[in-house]
Amino acid sequence: MTASAAPIDIAVSLMREGRFGDAEAVMQREVRAATVRHGHGSAAWASAQCDLGNILLNCDQLDRAIECYRQATSVPAHDRKEHLTYRLNLGLALRMAGRLEEAEAELRRGAEERRVFYGREHAGYAFGLEPLADVLLQRGNVSEARTVIEEAVRNLWQNGHDHVAAALAVRAEVVHAAGAGEPLFHGVEQLPGDAVARLADAVLLRRDLADPAAHRAVVATLAAVLQTRLGPDHPATLNVLANLANAGRDLGDQSGRVEAIRQVLASHDRQGRAEDALSAELGLALAYGDTGEEKAALRTYEAAYGRAQRIGRPELISQVLRNWGLALNEAGQPAAAERCLADAVTQAQRGADFEILGRAGVALGIFLQHQSRLPEAAKALQDALAALAPVHPDAIAGRGHLGAVQEGRTCGCGDTPRVVAEAFREFVVRRLPQDLLERFDVTIADGDFKIDVHLRREPTQDELERLHGVVQSALAEFRHRLKGQ
Repeated sequence: MTASAAPIDIAVSLMREGRFGDAEAVMQREVRAATVRHGHGSAAWASAQCDLGNILLNCDQLDRAIECYRQATSVPAHDRKEHLTYRLNLGLALRMAGRLEEAEAELRRGAEERRVFYGREHAGYAFGLEPLADVLLQRGNVSEARTVIEEAVRNLWQNGHDHVAAALAVRAEVVHAAGAGEPLFHGVEQLPGDAVARLADAVLLRRDLADPAAHRAVVATLAAVLQTRLGPDHPATLNVLANLANAGRDLGDQSGRVEAIRQVLASHDRQGRAEDALSAELGLALAYGDTGEEKAALRTYEAAYGRAQRIGRPELISQVLRNWGLALNEAGQPAAAERCLADAVTQAQRGADFEILGRAGVALGIFLQHQSRLPEAAKALQDALAALAPVHPDAIAGRGHLGAVQEGRTCGCGDTPRVVAEAFREFVVRRLPQDLLERFDVTIADGDFKIDVHLRREPTQDELERLHGVVQSALAEFRHRLKGQ
């Protein structure tokens, strides 16, 4: 007989499936259960608050996560180590929310508490120094950030602790910010290969925390270090090159993006990794398209189609045909585009991936709609939507176009905000007492959701909290999914 899964494990599993509202509900129940069993302000209650905060943090609900961590830190320390963790989580969440002054205050306090508890030479102290250095860097205090991060690196290095990788990642950004031309990864040659790979992961994890241009400079330097230290075909090297390509796309450095993808593609070819090479070649075709190199993009799609045929998986062939068809249509070749898009649907029907089938069908349906072939477009879109999750980005685009088709219009490209708003509304209304809402209106303006709530009756405090929580969950879930994450 197996033991039941812990609530936090269930919540994490739900979160990984994109079911953010359900994940939060699991942990909200755990907070209530801890309150009933052990009392408000108990150690169990503080632990549950921290777990809820962790879920909210990963669902992009930073302000609510911060409040949970504050609640946890407000409890007198029954377990000093747990309390230090709550304090660190609070500081990290404040940093992620951009509330840097508050973050610095919490992290300074936490670092001092760690020094008193662990001692200056213990790795537990360095755990508090590394995020403090990061916040100091973000606040422009490069000199103090350098002092703090050097102490953290020295501590973790002497203790042989794996977390030295994260500290070295911050140190590289601090050294870059100083602008003195020092090597960003001094001492890396002394690390074993697995530690170098962990360093690469740590640098990439900082993508959303660091200044984009500075991060790209650090990643570019790291790519050169890894090619020398681990070799051009090491997984860590390839991962860094892939991220370098993404950074090039985001910052408009298309030539750097193309070069990074070429290196990845060459490595996969050397290793005989056919499916990875296909994925890289599709990325290369897209990069060529973004640079305006239309002929190079179409040649690359044709080469990718040959690769997919050799692999023989219909899902992969469909994916290539869909992307190729879209590019052909952009290039003003509608007849060739239609053949590719129709073949993409046929290939997807032979496979077992409903998402691939739905995406191919939506692409074909929108193409046919724009060609004024509305009955054919309606059929293609209806079939495609049956295969996709309702909040999938392609499903939302398809639903907007289908609505336009049913109204006799040849384009529904401007209908996406309305469709998204309606899906958001349904998400919230389904999760609240049926007699609570008189009206719940949702629109999208200035790139975000605007909500207008009219209540049918006076709500209880619990119902108000529930309404707020459900709306916040909807915001997190829709923003997350609509980014394609």
